[in-house]
Amino acid sequence: MKVLDFHELKTDDRLRLTFDGTFDPQAARERELEPFLQALEEHAGEWMPDVVEGKRQRKYSRAALWKALEERESERYTHCGLYRTKWPALDMSLWLRLPPRPPELDITVNVKPLSFFAEEERCRHFVELVRVWASRYPVSHAVAHSSDDKNLAGFPDFGRDKETWYRDGFDKIYEVCWLNVFGPKLVESVGRERMLSTPAHRVEELPNGCVLLVTWPTAADFASEEARLAQARAHAHLRPDLDFDTLLRTLRERSATLAPVEPRFHPDLAPLLSRVVDRAASYERQRRIAELNAWQPPEPEEWRPASSALPPDVDNPGRALEIYSTLAEHLVALLHTQVPSVFEQTPESLTDVDFYFWREDFPKSRLRENIEAHAVPAIGAYLGEVLVRTLGGRWIPRQKLDETQVLVGNRVWFPFIRAHRYMRSCQALLDFSLTQLYRVAERHRS
Repeated sequence: MKVLDFHELKTDDRLRLTFDGTFDPQAARERELEPFLQALEEHAGEWMPDVVEGKRQRKYSRAALWKALEERESERYTHCGLYRTKWPALDMSLWLRLPPRPPELDITVNVKPLSFFAEEERCRHFVELVRVWASRYPVSHAVAHSSDDKNLAGFPDFGRDKETWYRDGFDKIYEVCWLNVFGPKLVESVGRERMLSTPAHRVEELPNGCVLLVTWPTAADFASEEARLAQARAHAHLRPDLDFDTLLRTLRERSATLAPVEPRFHPDLAPLLSRVVDRAASYERQRRIAELNAWQPPEPEEWRPASSALPPDVDNPGRALEIYSTLAEHLVALLHTQVPSVFEQTPESLTDVDFYFWREDFPKSRLRENIEAHAVPAIGAYLGEVLVRTLGGRWIPRQKLDETQVLVGNRVWFPFIRAHRYMRSCQALLDFSLTQLYRVAERHRS
C-alpha cells in the first residue's frame, strides 16, 4: 500500500486538530477506545483512514489498529499512525501514555488540503467527531484550525520560553481557533456563564464540564473578513483584558501574510527560485514569493570584452584542458547521487547544482578550507565546461585559475572567479548563481 506523501504537498495548508485527552487505563483497551473509533468511522467520511501503521502498514480495520498498538507498546506509551492512499491526504496519530505516568490519550489529525473543508456539511461532521471525543475523553484544551495560521499565531508556546510553556501549557486563552474545546479549568478561569455567552457559530456545554466553541461554519475560509471578525469577537469576549481592534488588526495582518502572491521572478532564475519557494513552510510561502519577486540578482561582472582577453600563459594548453575536465569530474563525483543531471553538463544541470548547494546550506555546513581547496575549483571548471559544451565556448588557459577564461562570442568569462563568489554564503548562491551567468553568456554569444 502506498499512502499519499503528506509532506510532498508543500504548497497546501491543512486542517490540524490537536486533542490531548485522558482515558481509563484500567479498562479493557478495546472497550475504552470503542467511542473513539465509532466516532471516527461515523463522521470522518471522505478523509477516513484506510491504512494503519504499527511496525508495518496494514489496511485499516479495528483488528489492524489493535495489532499496531500492540506492536508499538512500551512501558510508557503506545501509538500508531493512520493514513490514506487517496485524496485528501491524511496524517493522523493516536498516542496512549501509560501508567505510572498520568494516562493521556493524544490525537493529532492533519487533513490536506484545507480547502477540503470549504463545505459546511463536512465541517459539521468534523465538529461532531470532536464533540463525541471530548465528551468521552475529557481534555484540558483542544483546537482545530488552519495549520499555517496557527504557526503565524505562535502555537503552541505563544512566545514563551520552553520552561514556561511546559510548566503552564494552555493556562489561559491565548488564541481562539475555528474549533475549540476548553476544559473545565479553562472554563472556570473565564467564568462558565461568560464562556457560554460567547458570540460564535456554536457554543455547547459538554456533559463533563468542557465547552465546545466553533467560531464560523466552515474552516477553509478562516482568513475571510467575516470569519476574522467572528474570531476577534469571540477572543475579545473571552479575554476582556484584550482590545478588540488590536486583535482584529493582528488577524487581518495574518490573513494578508497568507494571501496568494503571483510569482514574478527574474526570468533567468524562475526555475531555481520556484524550487527555493517550494522549500519554504507553507505559512511562509507567500511572503517568500513576495520577497523573491522584489529581489533582483546583480548583473554578472565576471567577464571582459573578447578584445581584452588575457592571452594563454601555460606551456601545455592541452594538459591545461585536461585539468579543467578532471576538476569538473570532481563535481560530478561529489554530486552524482543527489543531482543525477550533473552528468549531462547542461543549463538545467547548472540549476540543479544551484538548488542542491542552496538546499544543503553548503557554504555554512562545510569547512571553509575544503570549500576553497576543492569545491570552488570543481564548480568553476564545471561551469566552464558547460559554457564550452553548450555555447560553443573555448577555454583560454592561464596558470592561475582565477585568470582562466572561457571565450563565448564577444566576451570572455571567468568561471573560477564566479565560483569563488558563489561559495561565499547561502545568499551568494542566489546572487551569483551558475544559472544566471550561463543565461547572460547565452544572450551575448553572438
